[in-house]
Amino acid sequence: MKLFVKIILLFSLFSYTEINAQLKTTYHDSNGSSVYIPLGKISFADEVVSFTLGNPKPFKEFRDSSQALHEPNYTKYEKADFVSLGCGGVLVVKFTNNGFMNLEGDDLYIFEVGPSKETAIVEVSADGENWIYAGKTKGGKSCIDLSDEGIDNNTIFYYLRLTDLKDLCRSKTAGADIDAVAAINSVVKLDIAADVLFGVDKFDLKETATKTIDSISRVLDEIPSATILIEGHTDSDGTDAYNIELSKNRCMSVKERLKAASENYDRFNFEVKAYGESKPRVPNDSQENKQLNRRVEIMVLPPKAYYESLSK
Repeated sequence: MKLFVKIILLFSLFSYTEINAQLKTTYHDSNGSSVYIPLGKISFADEVVSFTLGNPKPFKEFRDSSQALHEPNYTKYEKADFVSLGCGGVLVVKFTNNGFMNLEGDDLYIFEVGPSKETAIVEVSADGENWIYAGKTKGGKSCIDLSDEGIDNNTIFYYLRLTDLKDLCRSKTAGADIDAVAAINSVVKLDIAADVLFGVDKFDLKETATKTIDSISRVLDEIPSATILIEGHTDSDGTDAYNIELSKNRCMSVKERLKAASENYDRFNFEVKAYGESKPRVPNDSQENKQLNRRVEIMVLPPKAYYESLSK
């Protein structure tokens, strides 16, 4: 069986928290404002998909598109630690360790730098082919709330496209200057086939399954704090009550193994939801489909304290 792991994460504003150097959650933009990223460093775009340099072009030293990846490292305008898009330039980046969703509060933050804040169109995509308009960076306002454009709150996005709108074309750093792209409402989703973890009608983890769970724990060890939602699903064989109980017990087995494998499990709030056969992926009309429906889904979300702070 294959283990499909999709990772998604989040970002926004909160007080400074740093468990250690690897679990930093607060960053500063070029204006000195604090930006809170609940899930830390994994929330940043980490792959350049494409870069079409605009015209006029920035000076050569400001054309390195990789400077838009990972955590922000801007120090000063004279240093080439950011990328300039050029007039009308287009940059497409991808989140490979995570995705992002339209959840409560702001969903994205574009770390734009330099003395002038040029306007850029922001678009998002789940597959890198179909794009949805998400707003603009303008006047130094670099946060994007997907709700402003009526974007649904069920889709996980992995791609972001920035298109410079030609505000400032006569400069050594022509076009928008980008230091980093962060997913505020970043999410980590892991889908695991139940057959990988359990025997038929069993909820005790297979001996080989512990390696799978332990590898997930190593991912969690890089996240400062989070809500971990574990959902259990079965096929339609058996009664509703039996399947609810089976999926609940399987969730609890996964939860306990995650806690045992992590040295810092107390940083996380675990939630378990047993759905039994009520949320099938596909019709339960073949053995292959039933196998697809037997699964455990793990969602890693920003901590509840973050969302509680937004409502105050």
